[in-house]
Amino acid sequence: MINPNDPGLKSWVAVAAHSDFPIQNLPFGIFRPQHQTPRAGVAIGDHVLDLHYLEGQGYFRNLNLPSGVFDRSRLNDFFALGKKTIRAVREQVSLLLRHDNSTLQAENIRKQVLHAMHDVEMLLPVRVPNYTDFYSSEEHATNVGSMFRDPKNALLPNWKYLPVGYHGRASSIVVSGTPVRRPRGQVKTDSEFPMFMSTHKLDFEVEMAFITCGETKLGHPIHTHEAEDHIAGFALFNDWSARDIQQWEYVPLGPFLGKNFASTLSPWIVTLDALEPFRVDGPEQNPHVLPYLAFEGKKNFDVVIETLLQPEGAEAVVVSRTNAKYLYWNVNQQLAHHTVNGCNIEVGDVYASGTISGPSPGSFGSLLELSWNGQKKLHMTDDTTRTFLLDGDTVTLHAYASRDGVRIGFGACSGKILPSL
Repeated sequence: MINPNDPGLKSWVAVAAHSDFPIQNLPFGIFRPQHQTPRAGVAIGDHVLDLHYLEGQGYFRNLNLPSGVFDRSRLNDFFALGKKTIRAVREQVSLLLRHDNSTLQAENIRKQVLHAMHDVEMLLPVRVPNYTDFYSSEEHATNVGSMFRDPKNALLPNWKYLPVGYHGRASSIVVSGTPVRRPRGQVKTDSEFPMFMSTHKLDFEVEMAFITCGETKLGHPIHTHEAEDHIAGFALFNDWSARDIQQWEYVPLGPFLGKNFASTLSPWIVTLDALEPFRVDGPEQNPHVLPYLAFEGKKNFDVVIETLLQPEGAEAVVVSRTNAKYLYWNVNQQLAHHTVNGCNIEVGDVYASGTISGPSPGSFGSLLELSWNGQKKLHMTDDTTRTFLLDGDTVTLHAYASRDGVRIGFGACSGKILPSL
C-alpha cells in the first residue's frame, strides 16, 4: 500500500465526514488567492494548501525541486518532473498534514499556507497541448448504434478490436464554473436543405479524463505495461455536444462543430496513486485483443459519477448515476493504442474516456440516451421537463470512490448554459 493511502490517517486540518478531499486524496490544482498570483495547491477538506509557500520556505528541500516550480499558472512544469516526483511531493504533503505533525500548525504559518476554498479562484489546472476523446463505453456505443443504425448491429465491426477515438479541440477546454454558450451551426431537419440555427439538442457527456506527465519521441509507442508511468492523474470531464449539428456533419470525418465549442474539466487532478485502492476488473473483452492491447492486473476504477441538472431558479435533480468501472477499454489500452503508430504525447495532454454509460437507463451518461433522442421526458423539480438542455440550465458532475471508510472525490465539474449570441 502507498503510505499516503492508509485509511487510518487523520489530518490536523478539519475534514468533514463526506468531504471529497481527505488526507488520503491530496489532488493537485491551480488556484488564485485574493490579491495574489496563481500558484499550485493541494486540496484538503475545505481548504487549499499552498505549495508555492511550502516550496519557498524549504519544506520540499529534500526533493530537489526546481526553484519556483509551484509559482506557475499551470501544473505542466511540475508534471514534467515525472511520476516519481509527483508521488514524492504527495507523500511529503501527507506527512506535513498528519494530525501528529506540528510543523505547520502554528497560527502564523497556518494563515500563510492554508486558504479557504470559498476565498480562492480555481483555474484550469494544465495547459492542454492536445486533447483526445475516446469512445470506450460499450453500453453507450450500443445505445447510440441502436438509435441511429440497426439495433442488431449496433456496434461497428472495429469497436471490439480497438479503442475508437478522435482528436478534439484543446483550445476550448474550460475549467469548471465557466459558462457555456449555446452553439450555432448547420442542422438538417425534415426540409430538403440544412438550416443555420442554434442547436435544439444541446447535451452533456459524463466522462473521466486522464492527464499525462511525460513526453515521448515521435515514432516511440507506449506499451500497456508502461502506460501508467505517463499518467499523472484523473479529472472529471463534460464533453458538451450539439447532437443535431453533430448528426448532420459527422460523416465521413467525425465530430467537429457539434463538439468543439466547449468541454469542461474539473479543477482538481486526483493522482493515479490515490486511486490505487479502488482498482477493479473491467468487463470481459471478447474477442481477445491483439497482443499490443493485452494487459495484466486490474486496470479499471470503481468511481461513482453523478450528474445533476438544475433549471434556473429551481433545485437540482440527479438525472444519472454511473460508474467508471463500466468502461470496456481501460486507460492503459487507450494510451497504448493512441501511440502504437508512433504518435508522440506531451505533458498536460487530456485523454477523455468518452461517455460513460452503465447497463440500466438511470446509469446512461448523456441526455441523448436518457431521453432516447427526445422520445422520453425527464421531470424537473419546477414541473418542467427536459429532453435536451435549455438556456439557464446548469449541469454538474460529481464523482467519488469509497472504501474502508475513505472517500476520494473529484470536486465539481459544472457549467451553465447561456443563450446563443
